[in-house]
Amino acid sequence: MQDLSVEDTNIKNLKVINPFYYEDKRGYFLKDFEKNMYRCLGIDDTDIAECFETGSTKNVIRGLHFQTRNPQAKIVRVLSGCIYDVNVDLRKGSQTFGTWEGIELSTKNRKCLYIPKGCAHGFMSFFDNTVVLYKCIGKYERETDTEILWNDPNIRVDWPLEGKAIVSERDQALMTFEEFVNKIGGL
Repeated sequence: MQDLSVEDTNIKNLKVINPFYYEDKRGYFLKDFEKNMYRCLGIDDTDIAECFETGSTKNVIRGLHFQTRNPQAKIVRVLSGCIYDVNVDLRKGSQTFGTWEGIELSTKNRKCLYIPKGCAHGFMSFFDNTVVLYKCIGKYERETDTEILWNDPNIRVDWPLEGKAIVSERDQALMTFEEFVNKIGGL
């Protein structure tokens, strides 16, 4: 049996969450969220506003998404399959502004990711039928929802693709990091 624990990453406040997990002959029990436990681990912003899931085929890349006004924090977990989850720090004044971190999340490793406000988020699926669950903290604002190009030449995310990326039309025609800095400056 494993208690809920947290691992720091290279980006401030981007946290890997190891959920409470118990398994026996009946199956398993997993708890990935408890408000008071998160607070004890130093994660105070936990007012979940919405929850949704995505299903993806192999080599789908979604993102890098963020809101320019009232950014959302997120808690992300894989329900089926495996993803390479990428976050880019867009927080003005942050020591890691403009850097990215990639973390593998899967059904097998059961890790969750707490993504702080001010990070662009995206992922690539390793397998068909990959299902990802998002818990979003903060209201969704369609008018300020935008993205940075997933293959931006300045950020240079090293996506572990095996074949050609499958990307939506919207995700192919987005601003670059340089355009983001010139237009918005930071979050």
